[in-house]
Amino acid sequence: MNLAPNPLMEVSPCPFCRVIRDELPAEVLFRDDLLMCFRDARPVTPVHLLVVPLEHIESMNSVLPAHQNLLGHMLLTAKRLAAETGLKDGGFRLVINTGPDAGQSVFHLHLHVIGGRHMPFRFDPQ
Repeated sequence: MNLAPNPLMEVSPCPFCRVIRDELPAEVLFRDDLLMCFRDARPVTPVHLLVVPLEHIESMNSVLPAHQNLLGHMLLTAKRLAAETGLKDGGFRLVINTGPDAGQSVFHLHLHVIGGRHMPFRFDPQ
């Protein structure tokens, strides 16, 4: 995949693009040529990390076959960071919200790594 600078990211008001450009503060835990990971500013569990591609991709609906390696790298990085933050034994959840009905609030693809407490899995019937 070509990772040439994305001119849209250079001017984007997207908050994650701004974190990537060091225009907004974040507690960064990891960064490489493809992605970065930082703590969520509004955690829902004791450990709540965000794994964010450096390339501005709006959502899973915008993912292309060329992003296959990036997506795998995101998952493997999430696994490693979950272990490094003490979530390996108790478990953790990985979440990608896609679209407003799914709860996506920042339209830059990102993977939530959440854990540190018991999380029931239940949807209330409508």
